[in-house]
Amino acid sequence: MLKPLRVCVSVATLGILAVIAPASAQFPPGPDDATDPAQPGGSKAKRAAAPQAAGPSINGSWSGQLKQVGSEAPYGLELTINANGAQTKYPDLDCTGKLTRVGSSKSYAFFVEVITKGQVDKGGRCPDGTITMARQGDELAVGWFASVQGNTIVAYGMLRKK
Repeated sequence: MLKPLRVCVSVATLGILAVIAPASAQFPPGPDDATDPAQPGGSKAKRAAAPQAAGPSINGSWSGQLKQVGSEAPYGLELTINANGAQTKYPDLDCTGKLTRVGSSKSYAFFVEVITKGQVDKGGRCPDGTITMARQGDELAVGWFASVQGNTIVAYGMLRKK
């Protein structure tokens, strides 16, 4: 029973890498992507600023469709990223979410998504998850991952700048 699940997760991971790996345009966090360096809990310690290289920003409004592994029908994603943060909207699923940037590399940005409307644990259709993004010209490759009640969910797609 576990072997088919491992194969499915492996295939899904390869599918995401196939979409994201050929990223021809690399990007760092842009000046509009800055976050508050103060740590939670009132600590006076500061986080070290990550080094930044030149490249196109991921800021802006993006839209497209995600394909969920094991599902036939794709669903829409609208993504907005600016200096104040990032938000997701899934019009087909009647869900919205808030993204928190947790890291980046030369080619990718990594976010944690918390669903604010349509949460699966409140009868909705959307679980919290993680999102990895890579800019490719006027497109944004997106890989989404979550674990819900022991089930792994993976989705991926390309978004276009609005």
